[in-house]
Amino acid sequence: MSVDWQKVSESKQAYRRKLAALPIAEKLRLLDAMRERAVTIREATHRESITVHEEPARYAARKEKTHE
Repeated sequence: MSVDWQKVSESKQAYRRKLAALPIAEKLRLLDAMRERAVTIREATHRESITVHEEPARYAARKEKTHE
């Protein structure tokens, strides 16, 4: 699969122009939606991070026997 980076760049620029042309109220609505998604993602990530983790057992170092 080959990616046409020129096409990707043009698409990004067009999308940015479209967003820039939106009225302030619409931009604020989009911002609220992004914040809600961020909170949802943060909560999901936090729930996963509170899983129980067991510490590995610590054993005393064994002394090597010397053969005489």
